[in-house]
Amino acid sequence: MAPYVADVAVRWSDQDAYGHVNHARVVTLLEDARTGLLFDAATRAGVAAFEAGLLVAALDVAYRRPIPWTPAGVRVAMTAQDVRAASFRVAYRLLLPDGDGGWDEAKPAVTATTQLVPYELATARPRRLTAEERAFLAGYTEDGRAA
Repeated sequence: MAPYVADVAVRWSDQDAYGHVNHARVVTLLEDARTGLLFDAATRAGVAAFEAGLLVAALDVAYRRPIPWTPAGVRVAMTAQDVRAASFRVAYRLLLPDGDGGWDEAKPAVTATTQLVPYELATARPRRLTAEERAFLAGYTEDGRAA
């Protein structure tokens, strides 16, 4: 299983008074990366139902080191975890440039998870994952299977 990888730009204005990307912007960087996986990649794979509605049920963010502004931005590697009948988690590793043109895989700046629930906007209720959605997410799980 290979993670889904998204490179995300960091704006100069994303920094706080200490010259680091602040908490609210980190969450937005993760969201920007996640939309690449669940909207862009999923749509290319023929799975468009995620666009109909997803709710964030939980978010856990662990900061490992400061994120300074850099023109390279950040790289976010994502996998799917705990794929259930009506929810799943996206796990993130936010990576910084390593100074040699690559990304520092050994020391992620942030690790995080987001629990997501498919949501039917018309009925204002959660819904079950479709077989297509589960198959798509299985491609990004460690064992290649949805639970």
